[in-house]
Amino acid sequence: MKTYFTNAQIILKDQVLESASLLVEDGVITTINPNTPTNVKEINLQGQYLMPGMIDAHCDAIEKEIEPRANTFFPLEFAIAQIDRKNAIAGITTPFHSISFAHEELGVRNNEMAAEIVRGIHQYQPFALVDNRVHCRYEITDPTSLPILLDLLGEDSVHLFSLMDHTPGQGQFKDLQAYRDYLRNTYKKSEAETDVMVAKKLDNAQGAQDRIKTLVSKAHLHNVAIASHDDDTEKRIEIMANLGITISEFPINLPTAQKAIEMGLHTIFGAPNILRGKSQSGSMKAISAITNNVASCLCSDYSPATLLTAAFRLPTLAHLTLPEAISLVTANPAKALLLGDRGEISVEKRADLIVVNMINNLPQVTQTWVNGVKVYGCYYGN
Repeated sequence: MKTYFTNAQIILKDQVLESASLLVEDGVITTINPNTPTNVKEINLQGQYLMPGMIDAHCDAIEKEIEPRANTFFPLEFAIAQIDRKNAIAGITTPFHSISFAHEELGVRNNEMAAEIVRGIHQYQPFALVDNRVHCRYEITDPTSLPILLDLLGEDSVHLFSLMDHTPGQGQFKDLQAYRDYLRNTYKKSEAETDVMVAKKLDNAQGAQDRIKTLVSKAHLHNVAIASHDDDTEKRIEIMANLGITISEFPINLPTAQKAIEMGLHTIFGAPNILRGKSQSGSMKAISAITNNVASCLCSDYSPATLLTAAFRLPTLAHLTLPEAISLVTANPAKALLLGDRGEISVEKRADLIVVNMINNLPQVTQTWVNGVKVYGCYYGN
């Protein structure tokens, strides 16, 4: 099957081609600006942007599809189908669904439910619109998660690990009260229940380094990348890098992010942070990371719809070129996540493509193509 896109603004890694064309054959990009081919299906994009499908390294929006309200659950197959469709609409052709393994927490973040979600994503994939992948988030203060994660790794069910440490006094919870507030507000815990959970988390922090080493060594055998999460000091970056971690998610201050880049780590910041102009937890602004050249990638964090809008706003907010901004959600995460077959419009790359039109000053996806197959299309009446 041959698809011939014409009259497009094609966003490459280093430039935007005006009034350009692209030939796709059997799911692969074969020619940019070819001589007029024959026996093709021509799609005139009428000046719209044609760009790589986005790659989202971290999004836990699937949790709200499964548990939209506390202790209110939808059937798993229904929820997975909804988040798959929402990613296609958002132009995210390779989402990494962030599934948390933190046994003492409730809802979707307990181990049994989390493992069920991971396996459910894989079971749905033959019917999916996009290339759904799994990002397992391991709370290192929970010793009970490790055997389950190693089993999933052995099943080839994990595509990315991240190491979370929500021990009070560092990272996201900079003091004990912040963690207590989180437990009360999120899980409606009483003071007594909170005391028990805090004590357990502090006790379980012992032995975490050994568990990390075990997980990292096994993940490397499977060629699975590993990220650290909410890094807060340069020393922690050094420790993580020496353990073999290659990605720093959401470093919370500029010196930490600078250290991560200095040591060759990829850094990830949230697109919602760009749109809102601030972090929800009081950490550094993502726009500051970009203007200081310490942001490798953007992710949607908890809202798939934010990724495209954030990327298109960066040329104005951070004085990037459009290709530089788009690389933060395409080529750069492809490199960080070891996906050499996608992330840019280039010959022999996988034809994961999205068509984008500016509607009421917002970039909107009008077509999504995955592996050369159209999976989504819409009309905005213009």
